[in-house]
Amino acid sequence: MLISTLAAPSVVAADEATDPSRHPRAVVELFTSQGCANCPPADALMQRLGADPDLVTLSFAVDYWDYLGWKDTAARPEFSQRQRAYAEMRGDRAIYTPQVVINGRVHAVGSDRPAIERRLAGLAAEHQDLDVAIDLETAGDALVIRVGAAPDDRPRPPATVWLLHYEKSRTVPIGRGENSGKTITYTHLVRSMQPIGMWKGAALRLELPRREATHDGSGGCAVLVQVDRDGGPGPIVGARVLAGPSS
Repeated sequence: MLISTLAAPSVVAADEATDPSRHPRAVVELFTSQGCANCPPADALMQRLGADPDLVTLSFAVDYWDYLGWKDTAARPEFSQRQRAYAEMRGDRAIYTPQVVINGRVHAVGSDRPAIERRLAGLAAEHQDLDVAIDLETAGDALVIRVGAAPDDRPRPPATVWLLHYEKSRTVPIGRGENSGKTITYTHLVRSMQPIGMWKGAALRLELPRREATHDGSGGCAVLVQVDRDGGPGPIVGARVLAGPSS
C-alpha cells in the first residue's frame, strides 16, 4: 500500500467542519518535482486551481529526478509509485512531470489548463465525476467521517478510504539542478496518506481520534474514496477536504 508516516498534529479550531453544501466535482493530483525545469508553470497553475472550491487539488512530489543534481525536499518514493501505478492501471505507461491525474482516471500535462478543463468536462459528460458524498466533522475528541451509499443505478466495487495530510503552501528556494536559483511555491503539498477503512457501496461511518485531523494554519487534510484495481489506485469516486482557515 501507499502509506507514509503521519505528520505530527497540532491545534485545530473547535468548530471546524466541512461546508455541507460543498461537494467537489473532481480531484486533481499534480505529480511534480523540484528538479524538473518544466514543472514551475504547473506549480503556479495549481495555486490558481486550488482556489476553486469545486476541486480537491493535491501536489505529490516525486523523487525520480533527484539524480539531476537537486534532491527534492518533499519527495517520497511512495508518491512516485502512486504515479507509476496510475500509468499501469490506464495501460499507457505515461509517466512524466508535470502530470495531472484527474479523478484517478485520465491524465494531462500539468501546465496545460485548457487540456485539464477538457478532461474535467469530459469526465462530467461521461458521468465519471465524484458521485459518492463524504462529510467530515470534528466532534469532541473524534474526527467523524461519513461516506454515503453508492447511487442505486451505479453500483461500486470495493474502495479504500484514504486520509491525506498536506501543507497548504510551501515555498522552496532551489539551490542546484535544472531550477537552480528559482524559488517555487507549492500548493496543497501532500505530506502523507494512509488507508483508514474499506467502503463497499453502503453508507459508512468512520471515527478516528481528533488528533488525526488537527493541524495549525499551515496544514490541512482530505479524505478520498478510491476504487482498488489489482492492488493499485483506480478511479476516485468521492473526496472531501476538512475545512479550516484558508484550506
